[in-house]
Amino acid sequence: MESLWQYQFRIIMLGDSTVGKSSLLKRYTEDVFIEFINQTVGVDFYVQFFEVEPGVRIKLQFWDTAGQERFRSVTRSYYRNSVGGLLVFDVTNRASFEHVRDWHDEVQERVKPQQVLFVLVGHKSDRAEERTVGSEEAEKLAGQLGVPYIETSAKSGANVAEAFERLTRRVYAALRSGEVQIRQGWDGIKCSAARALELSPPREKSAEEGKTCAC
Repeated sequence: MESLWQYQFRIIMLGDSTVGKSSLLKRYTEDVFIEFINQTVGVDFYVQFFEVEPGVRIKLQFWDTAGQERFRSVTRSYYRNSVGGLLVFDVTNRASFEHVRDWHDEVQERVKPQQVLFVLVGHKSDRAEERTVGSEEAEKLAGQLGVPYIETSAKSGANVAEAFERLTRRVYAALRSGEVQIRQGWDGIKCSAARALELSPPREKSAEEGKTCAC
């Protein structure tokens, strides 16, 4: 039977409390918008599938982390097994924008010698009259961090799919180029058994055959 997916990417949602990380995930994975969502306690999980190119289906496993400081120790434990991250701030909340670099640097420091690929997301773009962070300023920060920037609204749905898919394509391109690699004992990227066999040279089957493995 053909695998439902060829690769699995683990993606972590990062940003201050109330910036709308859970709302973005709800809109992307369930196509719903809930005005008021209870704050995430610890980490929540979401799954979505995306065909990054014909015949290559990615299983996206999202870790939605709490932004409150009292849950930071729980959040930190998930950094190392992530290959990608959405750095989310609220365009109407300047403090959340000012904390983006802190989130970015903390992750990068803790995953060394590995790396996490990011996309910077300015959320709640539908509230234009309440903005305290301009697009040019956010673009400048993205350039300094070396990451793409996109503005989204879970309420209207604007650019939500594009944000997640841009990150997925970025990770996939890095995998294809060798910038990131599948490694035993690391869950950031996994490949299906079928994909592993397709990419591997002929060999004798082992007891591990059929399990998700490094390709």
